[in-house]
Amino acid sequence: MHELPVIQSLLNLCIRHAHANDASRVISITLRVGEASDLQDEWIQRYFDYVSKGTMAEGAKLIIERVPLVVRCKQCSEDFQVNLREVQRVLCPRCNETKFEYVSGREYRLEHMEIV
Repeated sequence: MHELPVIQSLLNLCIRHAHANDASRVISITLRVGEASDLQDEWIQRYFDYVSKGTMAEGAKLIIERVPLVVRCKQCSEDFQVNLREVQRVLCPRCNETKFEYVSGREYRLEHMEIV
């Protein structure tokens, strides 16, 4: 249920920008969501449909683009992609270090929206 406040904030942002641009309706919204995010596509859509009822964004199409998880090794600075569904322990492919920092894959961002 943690998706609900995030989606409500997204809707508020979209409506604010639509009003600022004299729009009457939001047609589509493209989101970039990191693979490491625990936000689920199905629930994002369900909550969006729920909170957008009666607003200029009702019926808008959500396009969710998943961003791969990429980390950087703290030992050798190697950047590498991690598939969380296939790996139990993250190891650097170059030096086998287990300490890393996130480069991408944790974000949740409104990429763009189509309005009329």
